[in-house]
Amino acid sequence: MLNAVYSLLDLLGVEALRFTFMKNALIAVVLLTPLLGLLGTMAVNQQMAFFSDALGHSALTGIGLGIILGVGSDLISMIVFGVIWALVISAIKHRGSASADTIISVCSSLSIAAGLLILSSGGGFARYSSLLIGDILAVRETDLLYLLLALIGGVALWCVMYNALLLTGVSPSLARSRGVPTRLTEAGFVVLVAVAVMLSIRWVGVMLINALLIVPAAAGRNLARSARGHAAWSVGIALVCGIAGLMVSYSLGTAAGAAIVILAALCYLLSLICKHKRG
Repeated sequence: MLNAVYSLLDLLGVEALRFTFMKNALIAVVLLTPLLGLLGTMAVNQQMAFFSDALGHSALTGIGLGIILGVGSDLISMIVFGVIWALVISAIKHRGSASADTIISVCSSLSIAAGLLILSSGGGFARYSSLLIGDILAVRETDLLYLLLALIGGVALWCVMYNALLLTGVSPSLARSRGVPTRLTEAGFVVLVAVAVMLSIRWVGVMLINALLIVPAAAGRNLARSARGHAAWSVGIALVCGIAGLMVSYSLGTAAGAAIVILAALCYLLSLICKHKRG
């Protein structure tokens, strides 16, 4: 099946796609950005814009704890710790007296500090420094299967939880009065975001994962007239900026994640202008 996709990409006649690593990177972008675009809409609606940032930082701690515990796979370590950390943040947010942004900021600072402390022991952090900026060109054929499964599973769960998440984001008290289990709904959402972030972190980077999740959704919100329109705009902007950013980074010889985020930020600025003109 992958060979068939390669053949279709060859028909496009794009010079950059002569290389297998660029084909893999393009397929990864097409699989990854729609999922992040969808999840970003709910993160924006629920005022959890910094949540993915805290999860991205926790990837370093997950790897460090995996090394200490003897876990052979960095990805498994990141996903397990990311899910646990997401649930911890959600629980503290509900029980604490501080605002959500304050709690998430504290957890984010703690997780990155703990990760750096563990991984820098004995001067060994250099081998993990690539996680800070990511490298989409390092995607392998086996990674594409995980991304495909994540996209299918993520979209399916998003569709199932959509109404409950939307109502919870608008008014938690109204959602509870309608019989929506708000705590369980939010827990399911943060777990879904945690898995998506941890799967993406190696290619997007700790420093940019939050921007890639939030900026397209923020731009889409300025342009949309409905909740469904918000999701469509967010996915469209994330996908277009992902593909364009990959090609721009290839031409300029720069980091793909940075190029994607800059294009998404430009879309956000344009969306603000459109919103202002629309009145």
